[in-house]
Amino acid sequence: MRALFGTAGNPEAFYAAGKKQSKDMPLWLKERGLDAYEYQCGKGVTVGEATARAIGQAAAQAGIALSLHAPYFVNPANPAPDSQVKTAKYVLDACRVAQWMGADRVVVHTGALQKRSREEALLTARAFFRDVRRRCDEEGYADILLCPETMGKINQLGDLTEVLFLCTAAERLLPCVDFGHLYARSLGRLDGEEAVEEMLDRMAAELGDRAACFHSHFSKIEYTAKGGEARHLTFDQPYFGPDPLPLCRAIARRGWRPRVICESAGTQDGDALTMKKAYLAALEEGERGKKML
Repeated sequence: MRALFGTAGNPEAFYAAGKKQSKDMPLWLKERGLDAYEYQCGKGVTVGEATARAIGQAAAQAGIALSLHAPYFVNPANPAPDSQVKTAKYVLDACRVAQWMGADRVVVHTGALQKRSREEALLTARAFFRDVRRRCDEEGYADILLCPETMGKINQLGDLTEVLFLCTAAERLLPCVDFGHLYARSLGRLDGEEAVEEMLDRMAAELGDRAACFHSHFSKIEYTAKGGEARHLTFDQPYFGPDPLPLCRAIARRGWRPRVICESAGTQDGDALTMKKAYLAALEEGERGKKML
């Protein structure tokens, strides 16, 4: 099994081609040479069952792996009981739609600090993910992985260490490692081959075999010194990173099989294809090297 590459939501080229409905995305992605699609419920879980099942059927026919992004506004780190109840409902609603679609992963934001210490927020979020994982299992969603996401703003919970700690709270928690977010919140430090290898090594040390199939978001991101993430960019701009090539080469060299979802600003399809081609080239180079030994 190889790494899979695809898009978050529907890129500009999809609409430029005269397409309008998300059920047309899986075949369109297949024709573009991609393998994965992440349906976005960022503004709320509003998609109906018929639409979700139509997307799932199209994905199954096209061989496209599906994931789903839970609402952006959830805050697992907020200890207020009413907030915990609402956040759990949003995650469970997302799992219900994911099950209709046949999606096997739901990405969940990790939350904001809200003037609490990082340690307090982290322990609250860890308890939330442990409990919501149990509820998902009880309500029939045991086959859907929950993916806590690394976040891009400095005042948010969700650097790599924190997300890996969250994922040790229960089985079937898999990190969504957003390399653009980590680049932005580190003010550009987490970029390049050495940084990528160090991050992957840490994932392997914390999660063992689970690390090899991690979920990932990738885009270039502009950042500010005060806040971290400012906005998503395209691969064409030369001023901000991260560089996608070190990640593509590293996962090929390790034989890892993550699902990489491109979140570029409107060019998700082309940039995802750039990453897939770099990954396949690295695999081919590795095979040539083995034959020469």
